[in-house]
Amino acid sequence: MRKSVFLIVVIALSACNYYPSTTKAAATPNTIDITNTSMPPSSIPPTEMHLPPVIVDPNTMNHKLLMGYQGWFTCPGDGANTGWFHWFKDDIPDAAHFRVDMFPDASELTPEERCETGMKYPNGETAPLYSAYNPKTVMRHFQWMSDYEIDGIFLQRFVGELADPIYSNQRNIVLKNVRAAAEAHGRVFAIMYDISGMDSTTLIEEVEHDWKYLTNILKVTESPAYLRHDGKPVLAIWGLGFNGRPGTPGQAMELVNFFKNNDEQKYEVTLMGGVPTWWRELKNDSLTDPAWADYYCALDVISPWTVGRYSTDSEVDQYRSVMEADMKRVAECGAQYMPVVFPGTAFHNDSGSPFNSTPRRGGELYWRQVHNAVSIGVPMIYNAMFDEVDEGTAMYKIAATKNDQPAGVDLISMDTDGVKLPNDWYLRLAGAATKMLRGEIPNTERIPLNPDGSLVSTFPTVEPTPVQFKARIQITTTSDWTTLSMLSGGQLSGVEIISSNSEGDASFDDLTFT
Repeated sequence: MRKSVFLIVVIALSACNYYPSTTKAAATPNTIDITNTSMPPSSIPPTEMHLPPVIVDPNTMNHKLLMGYQGWFTCPGDGANTGWFHWFKDDIPDAAHFRVDMFPDASELTPEERCETGMKYPNGETAPLYSAYNPKTVMRHFQWMSDYEIDGIFLQRFVGELADPIYSNQRNIVLKNVRAAAEAHGRVFAIMYDISGMDSTTLIEEVEHDWKYLTNILKVTESPAYLRHDGKPVLAIWGLGFNGRPGTPGQAMELVNFFKNNDEQKYEVTLMGGVPTWWRELKNDSLTDPAWADYYCALDVISPWTVGRYSTDSEVDQYRSVMEADMKRVAECGAQYMPVVFPGTAFHNDSGSPFNSTPRRGGELYWRQVHNAVSIGVPMIYNAMFDEVDEGTAMYKIAATKNDQPAGVDLISMDTDGVKLPNDWYLRLAGAATKMLRGEIPNTERIPLNPDGSLVSTFPTVEPTPVQFKARIQITTTSDWTTLSMLSGGQLSGVEIISSNSEGDASFDDLTFT
């Protein structure tokens, strides 16, 4: 027999997403140890399913985390005519000649992007690589930047290579690829000259000539995605003042004058310098001529290079005092400070240095640097590097396990340090670092992300407070009413039937749901 039961109840809800305005004083932060978490798949949707990009403001460097982008990798048949540039020694594409220390994740490469090698995955399948000469690959890299909310890049431009028409063409095509991808995905880009390996006698002429070419012929500064700061295009020069690099203080100041006091305003820039770690004290990695101090102080943005300078948290914390002193000196110069952060570094396969020389520790090394930089109030951060697998500082998608990289060569995968992580872990960390720099999430000492991409709660965990509601409910059932239970959370408790009959008549009292 069908029974109709009429009830007035008080419903006490402990809803998962309902939080009252009061918090408990004794609550503690809810954190997670990433070393105890298994590796999930990437949470980012396939390449073809991305939302329209949010356009990054190209008019300021403030509150931006910007990555270095090498873009130097090529392969036979890509049109660059530079062979396996930066991938293999002696242009022999096998594991014995592989010269980089990390293997980029190749799972998203389309058939036209795959550069087939002689290397094999452990399952016997061919392990392919990519070429930055291919615009589709560079487009995907910038798509990742958009996906993970990374602001943009400094494209490395090695001036010493530009005298060779083949390599000059390769760098120009990559620049065009970068420009198109930045514009398509709402990211920013700027040029960073690297003067390593240049002839000091032609240094000034070559740098000035190339900037005129980029400005007048390629018109890079006219791109809506080209980064500007203080009303001018941004240009970085990396390497002046370092031990083992070309250039004199006089040449450096001549370049400063060209870029900051030019009669033709179109060549003027906001000048950033990638300078030695010990630029302020003129020691260790810095040349010691006192005249270098004038060059450093003439820059608009000062960015000391720190890759490989420390590896433990205590060393990172010790360097914090150096950053604080640097930042004070930068302010005295009337410039802005842009510290460098990096995930780890290794240069084993190309130089024979120890394997995994500066371990990433699952992102702890990277995050400690970002935390300290944000803690002292830096306005901007330079992140080494988006795609630098040569020296093991790459932030883009990397092989997650040994099964995802070629056999027969020592390579760092995401789990090398004993932490199971997804292939995009460092892109996720960079996105969180960007938010922390902007003040959008709290500045935490611990990594605020779970490996599945969700945020670790950095706020007090609060037990939900039950909230009572009165309701009039009619229940019609063919079974004993006492077997009923809530379907959407909670249980019936203290329910007392008042009256019931087949005609549906009933009387009412207050009952309680919890």
